[in-house]
Amino acid sequence: MQIEASDAVLVSRIGSGSDAEAEAELVRRMAPRIRLYGLRHLRNEHAAEDLMQQVLITTLESLRAGRLREVDKLASFVLGTCRMTVLDLRRNAQRKERLLEQFGADLLAPVPPSMPCLDRQQLARCVQALKERERAVVVMTYYDEQTGADVAGFLGVSEANVRVIRHRAIHQLRHCMGVAA
Repeated sequence: MQIEASDAVLVSRIGSGSDAEAEAELVRRMAPRIRLYGLRHLRNEHAAEDLMQQVLITTLESLRAGRLREVDKLASFVLGTCRMTVLDLRRNAQRKERLLEQFGADLLAPVPPSMPCLDRQQLARCVQALKERERAVVVMTYYDEQTGADVAGFLGVSEANVRVIRHRAIHQLRHCMGVAA
């Protein structure tokens, strides 16, 4: 039979370095408590699981950095972290609701009729018709959302050359799609 270490011993073991056993013991002890707190205050199974992970990560990071002043008050620290995390989640949800009330109508507004419908198959054919380097620049820029520097590094060319290739490729795509420049 193994004697269970006190919270203070766990905190000191975690703070002294990477003690995986102490961290696992902390998770074993605190995870059910955090989950129950989440179920009680968030009333959602998935939200409680997310809260548990977030609080455990925050707690472990704080203990590793030695930010817990009173090592025998680990449970209070975890409970306080739960409370602050739930308050932050609620604050963010309220902020999101206010933004949706304020700007939601604009997001749901119908597309103006002046915008032409995009023929995706035609666009795919036009992209395939580009030269390999031009296609790579377009795909990396607009699909992969890579910066000009990243594209230049990948292709082994200068950023200025990437801009020129992209400009010419867009011109060819407009021409292929029948859109006036």
